Amino acid sequence: MNKRDEFLKTQKILRLCTIDKNNFPHITPVWYRYIGKKIYIGTNTKSQKIKNLQKNNHASFCVDVGVNSPDIYGVMGQGIGNIILEMPKIKNIAKKILLKYFKTLENKSAKKLLDDTDCVIEIIPQKISVWDY
Repeated sequence: MNKRDEFLKTQKILRLCTIDKNNFPHITPVWYRYIGKKIYIGTNTKSQKIKNLQKNNHASFCVDVGVNSPDIYGVMGQGIGNIILEMPKIKNIAKKILLKYFKTLENKSAKKLLDDTDCVIEIIPQKISVWDY
């Protein structure tokens, strides 16, 4: 696995950018999972990011670490955001995302997040840039 893919698999926060109804960027930090060259984000259909993707499926993202060289590394990209609404698939993906952040899904917070997740964003990157200093 290349450095970029390993980095995206192991980091915890991705900043997701969608475009709102007034054509302004809407940026939000999210938990995510990177697998098969795609990014998955569990969320709720009432969220602003979903409303934005329903009108314009273009999305950008950024994951980065470090403030001092030589420990600065980041990945950003642009892609198409698909909204997954099939319930068995949603819960399966959401569980995998949450297990990246919780040791068990029996945790009270994990259960609440899983219950609140009624859709998943799948980002298919079209363009990716990497920086390393």
